[in-house]
Amino acid sequence: MTVESGSRQRPGAPGEAERPRVLLLTSGSLFPHFFPASVLRRLEEVGEWEHFEGREDSPELRRKLASVDALVTTWHSPFLRLEMLGSPRRVRMIAHCGGELKARMEEQVVGTLTVTNAPGPMAAPVAEMALAMVLTLVRRLPEYGREMRAGVIRTNVDVSRGETLRGRRVGCVGFGRIGRAFARMLEPLGAELFVSDPYCTAETAAEYGATKIELDELLRSCSVVVLAAGLTPETRHMLDARRLALMPDGAYLVNVGRGGLVELDALLAELRAGRIGAAFDVTDPLEPLPPEHELRRLPNVLLTPHVAAGGIEMRHALGEVAAAEVVRFFRGQVPENLVTTEMLARMT
Repeated sequence: MTVESGSRQRPGAPGEAERPRVLLLTSGSLFPHFFPASVLRRLEEVGEWEHFEGREDSPELRRKLASVDALVTTWHSPFLRLEMLGSPRRVRMIAHCGGELKARMEEQVVGTLTVTNAPGPMAAPVAEMALAMVLTLVRRLPEYGREMRAGVIRTNVDVSRGETLRGRRVGCVGFGRIGRAFARMLEPLGAELFVSDPYCTAETAAEYGATKIELDELLRSCSVVVLAAGLTPETRHMLDARRLALMPDGAYLVNVGRGGLVELDALLAELRAGRIGAAFDVTDPLEPLPPEHELRRLPNVLLTPHVAAGGIEMRHALGEVAAAEVVRFFRGQVPENLVTTEMLARMT
């Protein structure tokens, strides 16, 4: 159902070409998250926008798709197939408010149209969450919080070792935008950073103060491991029972990438034994995590509900990036975040 539109028609001279039409595909609940007034004004610089809130394929959606020149998609958009766009096809470009696209449209769409994404605004908030989780675990905040609520008394005679990041070896698995943002945040805290990523060179890692090593070596040698990789056929369950067993006793595993990077049964075995601690923002394919799931009850696990990418400010920023790409396209400029079919294989 169409719920809103912006149609500030310019009173141009007779014969003036029609301004491009842009269809915003998102639910009514997410519309204000991605499209505040500033973003809508940006789109109106080059065209007219209309909002369609349906989340499934339908005859009404197809009629809309056949009448517009560009689409802006979000997390609540229908999955797009090329044949849905009609023949002859009017849509020429799609700007997505987010990073991953494989769950949003078929590969043929990416290969045929100009498609852009907006991964940049999410990197810093996700890295921020990773660092917050690392510090929470290393500084034992959940444990101390439970003790305080239970009335436990500690004095300055009580002391432990390792409650600081300074001097620790921290590993980052996946060194794309999130991993690099995490490296910048970690740098002033005095930890040694090690990276495992087949697409990252040793020289690039060094630019961020990190050392590139193989995954098994990273797991053996680091007392904190942060997962920031995408989920692909090659990375699914990359941390299986064998690799989890490589982690030192007392190590911490933080996952802000995808839940499928870790083999769940093997992880549960390690957590039940109390050998490692963990913090997870992602638990896919079990998202949302079932209320009675064991992960929710283990004392050495910190969970958040896939919120690492931040709040409303980040969503506004995604809309701003997408709108800027629409403006560039209709002004004949090269998009800054062009997505190719080759990139899809590495996307989560």
